[in-house]
Amino acid sequence: MADATPPSASSGASPAFDEVFCGLLPRLYRRAVMLAGSRQSAEDVVHEAYLRLAARPQRFLAHPEPYAYAFTAVLNVARDAWRKERRQVLVDRLDGLEEGGEPGTAGPGGWDGGVERRHAEIEAVRLLGRLSHRQAGIVILVDLDGYTIDQAAKIMKVHRGTAARHRARALDKLRAHLVESEHGQAGR
Repeated sequence: MADATPPSASSGASPAFDEVFCGLLPRLYRRAVMLAGSRQSAEDVVHEAYLRLAARPQRFLAHPEPYAYAFTAVLNVARDAWRKERRQVLVDRLDGLEEGGEPGTAGPGGWDGGVERRHAEIEAVRLLGRLSHRQAGIVILVDLDGYTIDQAAKIMKVHRGTAARHRARALDKLRAHLVESEHGQAGR
């Protein structure tokens, strides 16, 4: 995030569009990291979403909830990148999930300079990476951003039941993974 303001000169976007979009950037970057898995990928995703939205700034500005509109664009870009990546041939990839080395945390109520929060963010990104993009999107909107299932369904342009099913499956998958990893820790 070297430059937090996207280039508007080349896209022809209006100053009002840039002002609204830039106001959403910190939140979009945080959510994009959760979807994309790394800061660099998140920056690429948000930049691509900006370019898509800047092509039709009037739609973005006319939307009653600009964050929801921008989040949908970020989610679509992340999903497209994931699909493109899946079509590529993988070569010797290390997930690094088995390796330790994650920073420890201070005890309850202890000040640790943000290490505990960063550890929680890394863990959330790792867990969200186990879900499909739709499942991760619903979990982010409902459980992290505080939207209702109905609002999240509208944002993602799916039926309420579909959104609820995606969220239920995501939470079941996360619970199963946590139980599995807990049993793995107990066996050591």
